[in-house]
Amino acid sequence: MSSDQPALFETNPEPALPTYTPEDFPFFHGPQALARNGLIDESWVPTLLPFSAQLRGIAQELAARSQAGERLLPDPALMLRALELPAEQVKVLIVGQDPYPTPGHAIGLSFATEAQVRPLPRSLSNIYRELHDDLGIPPAAHGDLSAWQDQGVMLLNQVFSVGAGAAGSHQKIGWTHISAAVIDRLNRCSPAVIALLWGNQAQKLAPQLDQSIILRSAHPSPLSASRGFFGSKPFSAINRELRALGREEISWQLP
Repeated sequence: MSSDQPALFETNPEPALPTYTPEDFPFFHGPQALARNGLIDESWVPTLLPFSAQLRGIAQELAARSQAGERLLPDPALMLRALELPAEQVKVLIVGQDPYPTPGHAIGLSFATEAQVRPLPRSLSNIYRELHDDLGIPPAAHGDLSAWQDQGVMLLNQVFSVGAGAAGSHQKIGWTHISAAVIDRLNRCSPAVIALLWGNQAQKLAPQLDQSIILRSAHPSPLSASRGFFGSKPFSAINRELRALGREEISWQLP
């Protein structure tokens, strides 16, 4: 075989992992730039402004991890996606821990995935099972929960990034200070926000949500769903609380 002929069993090389500089993270450039580019709503700028230096520091840390070979999730432009929802429009807060560590899953909204992801993460499958048991809504075929966000449900992780295959790997890089500030802002909303706290980690936030309506249960993960998540009926409870507040209920049926 001549040297210019293709090998009989060629394999396609794995695509190179994206390598980032600090400037590649939109939040490196400050909250005003995030709002200007449509990556967060303008109402969150005052909340994030005191953390501008910390956001630059997080961008520098993530860039260093990227350059050391770590795959970062989700895409940098999606890390603060939960803040696309204007603060004054938030009716319900559903708190997650950190993004899914499986490449292609995380989209910046807690518990949600890209629409084409199959199979669904098991926590999300359990959420759909409880939604069916609670309200009779058949499980969606996809994991895109943005229709909930569009109705005022903030799907907020406490940590906004993760290393691929390493759940919890970014818990100590400063994100929790940012999410705590967001939660503090939501706690001062009127009418009160309904906070859904699934699992022990989320329930530690209860003291910060002392002016909010708190609903809590076990986490929907396979390890704990049978210990108090199944049967908790959170979706009907949320709509009941919204009616009491004189607010429009959430249509939990996903398109």
